[in-house]
Amino acid sequence: MNSDQPPSPGRERPLTIVVSGLSSDAHTWNLVYLQLVLEELGHVVTNLGACLGEEELAARCRAIAPDLIALSSVNGHGYRDGRRAIAALRQCPALVTTPVVIGGKLDTVGGDPTMAGELLDAGFDAVFTEAGALAAFRSFVACVAGAGDGQGRASVTSPVGA
Repeated sequence: MNSDQPPSPGRERPLTIVVSGLSSDAHTWNLVYLQLVLEELGHVVTNLGACLGEEELAARCRAIAPDLIALSSVNGHGYRDGRRAIAALRQCPALVTTPVVIGGKLDTVGGDPTMAGELLDAGFDAVFTEAGALAAFRSFVACVAGAGDGQGRASVTSPVGA
């Protein structure tokens, strides 16, 4: 994967994207994978790593001022940790309108169908939890970059980083 690749046709500029794990999730391979996918698409990625507390996540994102924040969970606590993370991010005036997505394994039971809606209501702009997530995530990123045709919030049941 080549991070020196120019942005895809139709995109005005590469996005600045933050990729991060959640406070209780020590997995990093999912974050590296997301970083490589996004860099291959021509975006500038800051990978904040695993086990980042909510306040630290918000502070780092406030300093970076990203165009998009992508959170990923592998340990099954994405729903619980994600709700705390989005609350901290949305409390920052500078991040209120920044698109924030979450994906991966949100629970340890096997996928409560109400979780995606609850996460969207909490402030996420998209939720990716089932097969086919990578294509859906790429489409979402293209929309944020201005190359897509969709706008607004989306509930996508596909995994990102799972």
